[in-house]
Amino acid sequence: MKRCDSCRVHKEGRESSTGRDPQGDCDPLIYSPTVTQEEPYDSHKLSCGICGMFPSCMSLLSRRGEERAPRPGQAAVVLNVYDMYWTNWYTAGAGVGVFHSGVQVHGCEWAYGGHPYAFTGVFEITPRDERELGEQFRFRQSVHIGYTDFSADEVRRLVSELGKQFRGDRYHLMNNNCNHFTSAFCMALCSRDIPAWVNRLAYVSSCVPFLQRCLPKEWLTPAALQQSLAVHSRSSSPATPQ
Repeated sequence: MKRCDSCRVHKEGRESSTGRDPQGDCDPLIYSPTVTQEEPYDSHKLSCGICGMFPSCMSLLSRRGEERAPRPGQAAVVLNVYDMYWTNWYTAGAGVGVFHSGVQVHGCEWAYGGHPYAFTGVFEITPRDERELGEQFRFRQSVHIGYTDFSADEVRRLVSELGKQFRGDRYHLMNNNCNHFTSAFCMALCSRDIPAWVNRLAYVSSCVPFLQRCLPKEWLTPAALQQSLAVHSRSSSPATPQ
């Protein structure tokens, strides 16, 4: 497969620094280190099949475009991506990673999970805190999506509105998962979508229809969402008679 310029430059850089290419055409999901810095991303500048498939190559492509400086009052919109870490050791070889994502804006991170009740499945965590999600999650990288004019209060109202669509009992691995939520949220905040590789799980599940029934409960209902459900259950319970 023909590589784009960014892929070629990245490959030549590795060869010049080591005298050889130890990775060759191996999967960057396996061999590239976890990226922790925020990276600008341009969804309109995809140049080759490799870049569209692998996030490490996508990161290089994103640096082609100049990021516009925010206007006064604007807030950064950042996508935080997490590995369902043990599965990616097995699926990355096929070019498919299994990811969870959340949107960070105004110092809060919002994500979506499933539960059996007819109210929102959107929940809040401390940005990049994988411990709040549970043992199955491992922080991978942050991707800078853009900037929003919404204030913190307006963002919370938007989250409330999105919660009507992204209810816990409407979670669906193919059609309405955590990455569908972050995509819709980013589009509403700054009219920019998330990278395509983040939601490749939806494609995998379309090939394996029973996959959702095989997933650990912690994937569908992260620890932070389970805590939110417990609080909701206590607040909605009738008061105990004195």
